Amino acid sequence: MKARWLLGATLAVSPLTAQAQTYDERPAKLVPPSEGFNYERRIVEIPMRDGVKLHTVILLPKRAHDAGILMTRTPYNADGMTGKGGNNADLATSLTGYDNATDVIVDGGYIRVVQDVRGKYGSQGIAMMNPPLHDTALNPTHTDDSTDTYDTIDWLVKHLPESNRKVGILGISYDGFLSLMPLINPHPALVVAVPENPMVDGWRGDDWFHNGAFRVGIDYIWEQIATRDNSSPYARTTYDEYDAVMRAGSTGALATAHGLDQIGFWRKIAAHPAYDSFWQAQAMDQVLSRQPLKVPVMLVHGLWDQEDIYGATAVYRALKPKDTAGNMVYLTMGPWYHGQQIDDGKALGDIQWDQDTAKWWRRQVLGPFLAHYLKGTPMDVAPVTAFQSGTNQWQRLPSWSAQPAMTKLYLQPGDAVGFAPAAGLAQTADYVSDPAHPVTNVPRPVRPVSYEDNHWKAWLVGDQRIVSSRPDVLTFTGPVLTQPVTIAGQPVVHLTAATSGTDSDWVVKLIDVYPDQVPSDPKMGGYQLAVGMDIFRGRYREGLDHAVALKPGVPLAYSWALPQANHVFLPGHRIMVQVQSSWFPLYDRNPQSFVPNIFYAKPADYVKATQQVMVSGPDQSYIALPIVP
Repeated sequence: MKARWLLGATLAVSPLTAQAQTYDERPAKLVPPSEGFNYERRIVEIPMRDGVKLHTVILLPKRAHDAGILMTRTPYNADGMTGKGGNNADLATSLTGYDNATDVIVDGGYIRVVQDVRGKYGSQGIAMMNPPLHDTALNPTHTDDSTDTYDTIDWLVKHLPESNRKVGILGISYDGFLSLMPLINPHPALVVAVPENPMVDGWRGDDWFHNGAFRVGIDYIWEQIATRDNSSPYARTTYDEYDAVMRAGSTGALATAHGLDQIGFWRKIAAHPAYDSFWQAQAMDQVLSRQPLKVPVMLVHGLWDQEDIYGATAVYRALKPKDTAGNMVYLTMGPWYHGQQIDDGKALGDIQWDQDTAKWWRRQVLGPFLAHYLKGTPMDVAPVTAFQSGTNQWQRLPSWSAQPAMTKLYLQPGDAVGFAPAAGLAQTADYVSDPAHPVTNVPRPVRPVSYEDNHWKAWLVGDQRIVSSRPDVLTFTGPVLTQPVTIAGQPVVHLTAATSGTDSDWVVKLIDVYPDQVPSDPKMGGYQLAVGMDIFRGRYREGLDHAVALKPGVPLAYSWALPQANHVFLPGHRIMVQVQSSWFPLYDRNPQSFVPNIFYAKPADYVKATQQVMVSGPDQSYIALPIVP
């Protein structure tokens, strides 16, 4: 009887229990207040041609009328980039996220649109890293970022009566890539594009490789692809990235330990270490070179971009020949780290520019450029706006495509450099490269990528004295200059070297050495500023698309371009060149014995090698400098 009574009692109170479980004092759907806001925030799920809906945030200035639309497409969270979660009554306060040149957007009165790409954050669909063109072997789906942009613009101009039906697109890095894709088949309403520091060619010199050497950025791959909302952080086990990568051995072993074998894009990278059709088919400069030029574009390049230093100028070279009228393709080259043009631009690391270069560019170049196409106002923007370091001045130039006559800067015996070849018989400068003790790209401890300080964002201008006295780094120094030496273009390395191994990496740096004393800034005394430096993986000397073992002890010729430079070596300074065979842990270690795929090198494959660089004789090494009067 007791059990039966309890059952009845339970049944008697069940309606109250059910009511308690459904009672909630929160609103079913919160409507944030907008009292006093100077803009309206709209959230729209815009349908694409295949039915997938993309999460889109639209910010309309109050009383907007006949306004241009300025959009960004991103994998980096459209809600977060537009102030969601904060009480941002002011549009300028709301636009504090990545890609927002806030002063230009607000002062221009533009309708701001930010959209999550497929498979990221609020958008539906599958996720792909930099999706290649649709209906191809690399992307068998029927959509890509070009079609998605087209469909988005089509919706915007039909559903935003506050607009003038003119759309511009801009974005930095991945979002710069997303600003290039619409140029393939642009919507008629797309009137201007500003790709900034865009990801263009992941093998030649942007995010994934530099001339075949892999950049150990697997944490980014994990965080971007593992989850829709980047909610699974990359698991770190050390404070010093040097320790983590060294202990793993190969990059393949590191990736496996961190779960990247689950990631489709990582499996593609590991299967394509050479510059084969996989990379060539999706290099955006090559893709766009085959398309007609229909939309005015300004490419933005950072002279010390630590992430995507290759792409912007590569696209410029591809598009400029199509600009027969001379008013469609523009270029900016600023003294910036990756994306610094929307930040404070007074300095880069320890290097002071005597002005806020980023603010000047936004006000004098970006703002007028966008207003010209989105609002019809006149502009006075040069085809090329380039900052000249050394003199620290902006230049207005007609083009950047014409490379000046090249002048040879020779590596010479006695750790010297000069503009005359060395006399006498062939000589070498030698060092031993040991993968067990690689040369670092920054001083240890090497911390993870972060924009919190200069450790990552300004490492390309870091003082190269951190390695110049190492026995496995060759340092060649010229005399004190009595006249300025001006370069404008890409220095090209012509290195002749032998190795006792069967594979090798070569790193060459072109450096401006400051005077021993700089009274106005004492810490700059003797500073070694890298004007341009890059790496080349030796196995690709006979062709970037296939690896060939090196012949031990045989001097072989290697040639590759350093990043674009626009610099003056001033009187009282000296020119320096450094040569080394590792750049760790930014780039994976070359085992220095030939293996089919370096991602899967075994511990026994990593061996010491004696490196010999030719510094005299008929095969003397040199850098071809684009010297201008």
